[in-house]
Amino acid sequence: MRRTVLSLSLAATLLGGCASDGGPQPSARALELSAPVALAAGAVWMASDLAYLEPEYLAGMLVAYGIYDPLAPTWKIDVSRVGEDRLRMDLRMKALATGGDGEARRVFLRNAREVVEAGGFAGFDVLRYEEGIESTRPFARRFASGEIRLVRSQIFPGL
Repeated sequence: MRRTVLSLSLAATLLGGCASDGGPQPSARALELSAPVALAAGAVWMASDLAYLEPEYLAGMLVAYGIYDPLAPTWKIDVSRVGEDRLRMDLRMKALATGGDGEARRVFLRNAREVVEAGGFAGFDVLRYEEGIESTRPFARRFASGEIRLVRSQIFPGL
């Protein structure tokens, strides 16, 4: 019975926008909302049909989500002051990540620019930069480390 109700509601939602009897057409907003509803109904229907809503599957999904954590940032960045005008930045990639293998330098430079702009400096010089892979157990992790020198404006020393 539940399968019949879900399939009928899914069909009605999907076919609701296809009627063209010359009468009033559904608004763009109604059509915009019907697609996600149909997608969600189809996903729930498929998950229940495949028995993925059983407690053991749900527990496994929660454990996998906790380990992978797709909403966590890909890089963990630690910034420490080395001198009056020098900063050291250490970046570590999360253990399970999809992609992001070649972006360490971009992340390093972007964060260096943010530090410079927040501190009111004119720019920065990269004094040292290295990146590689740490072979830790159970997963290897990418890392990057570098040191920058904060530069004040020569023309406007107050900036």
